Amino acid sequence: MFSVKKLSGCIGAELSGVDLTSDLDKSVLDEIEKQLLEHEVIFFRDQDISWQQHKEIAEHFGSLQSHPAYSSPDGYPEITILESTAEKPTKIESWHTDMTFLQSPPLCSILRSKICPPKGGDTMWSSMNGAYENLSPAMQSFLSDKTAEHDFSYGFKESIAEPGGRERLKDAIEKNPPVCHPVIRTHPQTGKKSIFVNPLFTTKINELSKIESDALLKFLYEHSITPEFTCRFSWTPNAIAIWDNRCTQHKPINDYFPAHRLLERITVDGDTPY
Repeated sequence: MFSVKKLSGCIGAELSGVDLTSDLDKSVLDEIEKQLLEHEVIFFRDQDISWQQHKEIAEHFGSLQSHPAYSSPDGYPEITILESTAEKPTKIESWHTDMTFLQSPPLCSILRSKICPPKGGDTMWSSMNGAYENLSPAMQSFLSDKTAEHDFSYGFKESIAEPGGRERLKDAIEKNPPVCHPVIRTHPQTGKKSIFVNPLFTTKINELSKIESDALLKFLYEHSITPEFTCRFSWTPNAIAIWDNRCTQHKPINDYFPAHRLLERITVDGDTPY
């Protein structure tokens, strides 16, 4: 149906030969979903979609979420504006899985680029399924019944610490108390297992002491971003990335200050990890 170019041995593929600005029938969207399940993150270039088309593509995967801490275009609360400027540079620098502070974190995210810096500003993704499969059987067994706490306030501690930050985010903090998820989750469509902790939102492994939890999380974070599990994408205007939030982490490369970067994201409702 369209061309597929793998970006690494483990994760990521760039798809071409499809126009996302046209009316997409179900067969095309079904094939896109199939490619997403196979490659975990997929990319398109030169897709000047409207806000409404962005929303319609996302709705193929499920109902849509809004983000408690970011702004949105008028009339499109589902679209999160991710902008970095010289006056207000981005604060997100760590590897993470989106919004794991929710009881049901997103199924996937659809991110499109509007303004790209002249150089830099790439994003990296890592396969948590690849990371899990490369753990020893003994470690896989040890982690199988462990749970971890994920906390909105921990992930946005820098924003909360800003003057007026706690007041600005008061509602989001109250509506998003810490939640617990399994350290190893099972993908509801593929049945594959993945590591499901990340340094932005995960605070502890519940069944361990603090010193044990800190040491094990440090190992899992380092293991999860082994280069062999990753891919890297260089943004161009009107590029689109769709990633499976149930089995990946990603990291923006903040090497473009003071240049302007603007992207728009929609996240799709997921299920409760198990």
